[in-house]
Amino acid sequence: MALGTAGVVLVWLFAVWPPPVWWRDHWPRETAMMREMADCRTVGRPDGQTPSACPTVRPSALKDISPVLQRMVIIAEDSRFRSHVGIDPAEIADALGLDGAQGFWSAVGAAWRHRDRLRGASTITQQLAKNVYLSSSRNPIRKVKEAATALRLELALSKDRILELYLNVAEWGPGIWGVDAASRAYFGAPASRLTEEQAAELAATLPHPRTSNPTFRPDRTLARRNLILARYRGVDVYIPPEEEMDTVVIVPPVIVPPIDTLSVQLPMPVDTLVDTTASQTDSL
Repeated sequence: MALGTAGVVLVWLFAVWPPPVWWRDHWPRETAMMREMADCRTVGRPDGQTPSACPTVRPSALKDISPVLQRMVIIAEDSRFRSHVGIDPAEIADALGLDGAQGFWSAVGAAWRHRDRLRGASTITQQLAKNVYLSSSRNPIRKVKEAATALRLELALSKDRILELYLNVAEWGPGIWGVDAASRAYFGAPASRLTEEQAAELAATLPHPRTSNPTFRPDRTLARRNLILARYRGVDVYIPPEEEMDTVVIVPPVIVPPIDTLSVQLPMPVDTLVDTTASQTDSL
């Protein structure tokens, strides 16, 4: 019984479809995060078809993405991307406030108490796993599956391919999927022609694309951009990890009634010249 349960847990932990090796030379049509954020469900639709407004991946090859932008994203999101194996134990320990001298159970307790900080410790590979296969849930069990999937992605794909996939499937703003779409939406230029400042600003958007981006709360984005630029230029600055802030701020739409239904009351015209003359006559 115990072996059977362990087997089921292992299957759940490592089973994803398509398997990571598939992405060596294929692109996802859409991702789990796209379906979640756009509510791309067929339930309740009479034709059972996916809504046409559902976003799809429009890939750009890594060679068509500015190397400066690639570097800015690594600086901002995962400074040890080129050296870790999908998860970054040192970053996790820092995020959770763990001390190497702590015992096992003390470390587990600390990890549970500070589990909300794990977003700041997520590697680019983990974020790719979340985007392609999983969801935005903060459930610790989901984080375990994310880590296992990240390890499989690292075994199957090169670092460049992982970065290429991530840049193309990440959300960069409400309904803005992929780095080229973001570059054109915010700066009117393809991802291959961004300046250092623009590249850093895009990288600053990634931790919270729906609540802070170049058009919504730009002051917050610019503050983070400046830190990324400083690090890029060799200044030893600390870039604080941002907690996941995917709560969508819903702005109610402004509904303008048809123009022919508007009734505008204009004031009656007043002959100011006559009034002024009369006033002057009375005062004499």
